[in-house]
Amino acid sequence: MGGTDGLAGRVAVEGLVKRFGPVNAVDHVSLEVSSGEFLALLGPSGSGKTTILMSIAGFEFPDAGRILIGQEEVTWTPPNRRNLGMVFQRYTLFPHMSVLENIAFPLKMRGVGRAEREERARAALATVRLGEMGGRRPAQLSGGQQQRVAIARAIVYQPRVLLMDEPLSALDKNLREEMQIEIKHLQQRIGITVIFVTHDQTEALTMADRIAVLDHGRLQQLGTPRDLYEAPQTAFVAGFIGETNFCEGQLAQAAASGESVTVALTGGGSLPAIAAEALPAGGRIKVALRPERLRVLPATAEGTTARVAEAIYAGNATTLMLEGAFGQPLRARIPAGAGLHEPRPGETVRLAWQAADARAFRA
Repeated sequence: MGGTDGLAGRVAVEGLVKRFGPVNAVDHVSLEVSSGEFLALLGPSGSGKTTILMSIAGFEFPDAGRILIGQEEVTWTPPNRRNLGMVFQRYTLFPHMSVLENIAFPLKMRGVGRAEREERARAALATVRLGEMGGRRPAQLSGGQQQRVAIARAIVYQPRVLLMDEPLSALDKNLREEMQIEIKHLQQRIGITVIFVTHDQTEALTMADRIAVLDHGRLQQLGTPRDLYEAPQTAFVAGFIGETNFCEGQLAQAAASGESVTVALTGGGSLPAIAAEALPAGGRIKVALRPERLRVLPATAEGTTARVAEAIYAGNATTLMLEGAFGQPLRARIPAGAGLHEPRPGETVRLAWQAADARAFRA
């Protein structure tokens, strides 16, 4: 299968606005996807991610803003003239057709001759590693195989961009994880631009080169998985990507983004942190601290005192539910196999952390 070159697979969304009645489903969103990049649109229900995807596909038309694919503006171009591949949550395969006929169908609709469309359909089928399945009907395939057929059908006419709307949500956990890697490897092999909608943060972190996090129609942050996890720019991103402890408090003095601060906590005590954004004096502040960044030490060590209320063993790690630190419940995580002491419920422990791991946001 041919990949995209140069700017052919570039997608630019500029100042996109889409209203449904009084609600701004998409609120002045701008983002750019490089040719050959894998971008995930991530957010909860109602965040605007699917509306953005449908606007790129041409199934929705915006109230303001514009969309470019390659160097061509397509804001008002009908879907069938955008040369995009689309994979939906439901596979929408034709049950009365063979797998090969399903894949060849878009080529038939484009007037491609029988010999050529069969050759290209077989090549697409081989690309998704189902070369021997061409004669079967969709009902004879597993869910994962049907999803691969849907992908083969979407790439058979060599589109500039592949759009995917929660395509793995119907699969069970193990198959879903397997397909995440499968789709990522396929995208890398054929070099196509992929824009992938999901509400599953693990899926986005596993698959995407970059992730656009959306909430209530607004773009909260756009960055690599590592950027979003290690350096969230808003409290929403810190809470949505991964698991986070939040502690509330106030600052005596205003601080600029990146400055070291000491937050006076509402529950008592203080917490050193890094300002993730410009913070006002006297306003409510939230400090985010990941459970795995809390070091759990013996009661005789230096640090903040806490009591273990519960220890939850999950194979790869043990999560401790802690009380008494900062006047609120906290979670800490101890990885398996690290040889670290795992305290039992009722034990008193001390907590320590790096100030750089605590990020302060406006509440």
